[in-house]
Amino acid sequence: MTPAINLLKKHKAPHHVLSYTHDPKTASYGLEASEKLGLNPAHVFKTLLAVTEKEELLVAIVPVTGSLDLKALAQAASVKKVDMASPQEAQRATGYLVGGISPLGQKKRLRTFIDNSARQYPVIYVSAGRRGLEVELEADVLASLTGASFADLARY
Repeated sequence: MTPAINLLKKHKAPHHVLSYTHDPKTASYGLEASEKLGLNPAHVFKTLLAVTEKEELLVAIVPVTGSLDLKALAQAASVKKVDMASPQEAQRATGYLVGGISPLGQKKRLRTFIDNSARQYPVIYVSAGRRGLEVELEADVLASLTGASFADLARY
């Protein structure tokens, strides 16, 4: 069990865990998940960490088919500027390894933002806290458990 799955169970949140055999040579963890699980990649979301000019870490959840628009995240967070956090910062703050960072059950509670596109699907998929493990849940359930706000964050 991962902290993400434990959190979902603790809150009795409706979810479904899916697993696949992770290939360590893969270039994109999210696209690998969609391919191996037969999921529409637009429904699979990656968890990224960014850092503000004041050293605050932020979590951004965007579709694996797009990239994070840093200016849009800065605007959503009401800060001047954000940059991508280093893998070491991300791992230290979340307790998860890069490629398996879940927005759920992180070590530190960070301000979290979900791309608006998540709202158009009945369910989305995010990392369950380990490479090769995804969780299916409603975007509103994810927002509720993480205290997230919705914003236009993705670039295609």
